[in-house]
Amino acid sequence: MGNQQIKEMLTSYKNIAVVGLSPEAGKPSNEVAAYLQRAGFRIIPVNPSCQEILGERCYRTLAEVPDRVDIVDVFRRSEFVPEIVEQAIAKGAKVVWMQEGVINEPAATRAEAAGLAVVMDRCMLKEHYKLVNS
Repeated sequence: MGNQQIKEMLTSYKNIAVVGLSPEAGKPSNEVAAYLQRAGFRIIPVNPSCQEILGERCYRTLAEVPDRVDIVDVFRRSEFVPEIVEQAIAKGAKVVWMQEGVINEPAATRAEAAGLAVVMDRCMLKEHYKLVNS
């Protein structure tokens, strides 16, 4: 996935479901989501143990999100990605974004075969800062 394609994603899509979003300030998922929220994205938290994160209603699973989801930002361990990809496909998401350290080639292949773009092992905050804010 080239920088231009990533820049287009980050300027075209606005609804981001953050799967594995931590309520704790200082955790990477929380810092990334808070940054994206300040940058104008709508953050949809997905965490089964929370009611609200960053002022937004939290959902137990991606499948339970009633709103449109453009990008699914994954902050879960790599072995959990296949289930998240299946939910992203069913939800009609456009992009599955696996954060730094999250790598699952079979899940990426499955998402791409279903027509989703895939970004793997890259930080959305860093990419947005580098490609959009530069």
